[in-house]
Amino acid sequence: MTEIRTPRLLLRRWHDDDLVPMAEINADPQVMRWVDDGSVLDLDRTAEAIERWEEEWDEEGFGLFAVELLASGELAGFTGLYVPESLPELASEVAIGWRLGAPFWGQGYASEAAQATLEFALQDRGLDRVVGICRVGDEASENVIRKLGMVPERVTTHPVHDVPLAVHAIDLTEYQG
Repeated sequence: MTEIRTPRLLLRRWHDDDLVPMAEINADPQVMRWVDDGSVLDLDRTAEAIERWEEEWDEEGFGLFAVELLASGELAGFTGLYVPESLPELASEVAIGWRLGAPFWGQGYASEAAQATLEFALQDRGLDRVVGICRVGDEASENVIRKLGMVPERVTTHPVHDVPLAVHAIDLTEYQG
């Protein structure tokens, strides 16, 4: 089983008891504001999403980790690697992503988890490039992307939701951790 420990977090595969707390995160309009068209997800759609994330682990050898706080055991959200299949021009890339519940914002958890995920991409999965994709205007995600050392590449438009997306990238052969 793939797990990563950071000073404050456990990045791990998904458990059955993660469904309700992840559904609560996905039901928060503040959290979902910058995701796709901003729609919240209910329990059933969250269950479907977790199932897809687990399938990606099985198919690709990487995926989205559940992020658990070591101190309390609480599920804070997710971070990890995924193939951005909904964006045809980036479907051959591997992207890093994250989503944390609002109570976990502003404490450096997203950056800590994302740094560990980049190291996982380089050291454990042998990837040589990772992209970061976020909605234009999502300053919190832009800050995490900058902390990862990613550089802006271009702005594109989501083909379904018609929102501008900033694409950043890092060549992991030059990654300094």
